[in-house]
Amino acid sequence: MKTDLLYDLLDVDPDSGPAELLFRARGTHYQLPYLVLSSLAREGAAMGEHARAELARAEARARRYAELAAELKAATGVRTIKGIQLAERYPRDLLRPMGDLDLIAPTEAALWRTVARLVAGNPVENIDVTVFGEPRHTLVTLFWPAEDRLVDPWYKVEVCTAALVGDLAAVPVRPVLRAPDEVESLIALAEEGLQRDFRHRDAVDVLMLSGADFDVEVTAATVAEYRLAPEAAGLLDFAARYVPLGPLDAVRRALGPEAARELERREAGAVPVVPRHGLLLRRVPTRRDWDSARIVPCDAGELLLTPVADYLLTGAGVVARTAYDNATAALAAWDGERS
Repeated sequence: MKTDLLYDLLDVDPDSGPAELLFRARGTHYQLPYLVLSSLAREGAAMGEHARAELARAEARARRYAELAAELKAATGVRTIKGIQLAERYPRDLLRPMGDLDLIAPTEAALWRTVARLVAGNPVENIDVTVFGEPRHTLVTLFWPAEDRLVDPWYKVEVCTAALVGDLAAVPVRPVLRAPDEVESLIALAEEGLQRDFRHRDAVDVLMLSGADFDVEVTAATVAEYRLAPEAAGLLDFAARYVPLGPLDAVRRALGPEAARELERREAGAVPVVPRHGLLLRRVPTRRDWDSARIVPCDAGELLLTPVADYLLTGAGVVARTAYDNATAALAAWDGERS
C-alpha cells in the first residue's frame, strides 16, 4: 500500500501535500492520522519531532494491545477478534491503528478474571457494563489514560461473552465464531456495518485481506451462516471504490443471492433485545471468590453486583435522582446483611 491510496480515500489532491492529508485525516476519524503518519514514515517523508513522537506513541499503544492480548489469552482463555488479526496482515512497517482491543471470553468466569487482571495491572478509570440477551451475555468496557492523556486516545478494552452481538433486533446474538482466520476477519468487519457506516480504514483492511486465499463458496456460505451477507456485500462494495478486491471480488458475487435471502429473513420479523446498562454505584476491591455477577432486586429496579464494581441496571439514558438514592440505599442494606 502506498500513500497515494490515502490521498484517494480522503479525497485530497496529492499536490496539496502530506500536511493537508494529515489535516484531513484528523477531521475524518481519530485513528486515521496514525495510519497516515505511518505510511508517510514508511516512504521516507520528512517529519518533525512532534509527528515522530505522535507516531511512536501510537506504535507503542499497538504493541501494548498485542502484549495484553497474549498475556490474557494465556491467563484466562480469552481470544481476540478483528484488530490484532488484521494488524498482522499489514506490512511490518505499516501501522494499523487500533482504537481498542476486542476480546471474546468463553465463559462469564473468564470474563471477570480478565477484567480483574486488567484492573490490577493498569490505571483503569472507567468500567462500563452492559448485559443483554437470554441466556444473559455480558459486555465490559475498560478505559485508562494513554501516555499523553490530553492528546492521545485512551486505552479501551472490550471483553464480551458473545463473539457477535448483532443489532439486538433482526440479527441475533451469535455467541461463538468459528471460521478460517481470513473469513473470521471478514465477518468481524462486516459486523461493524450493523452499528455504523463503513469507513476509510475498512477499505485498507479489505485490501490487506485481499491477499488471503479465500475459498469462495465456503466464505459466502459461512458469512451467510452468521447472518451477515448484506453487510459483507456492502463492505466489499465500499472497498471496491478504492482498492482491488482480488479473490474477494468472486466472494462479493457469491454473496448476492445470500444477501437477498438474509434481507427477506429480516423482514419476516425481528425480536428486539433490550440491553441494560450499568450505572456505576461504586468500585470495590476485587472479589476474588466471585466468578460471576449477581443480580439483586431493589425498589429502584435491579442491582448488578460484579467482582470489581456495583451498578444499577437501567435501560434508560437518564436515571432519576430518587432511583439512584434508592439503589445506593439498597446496596447499603445488602452490605449490612453480610456484615
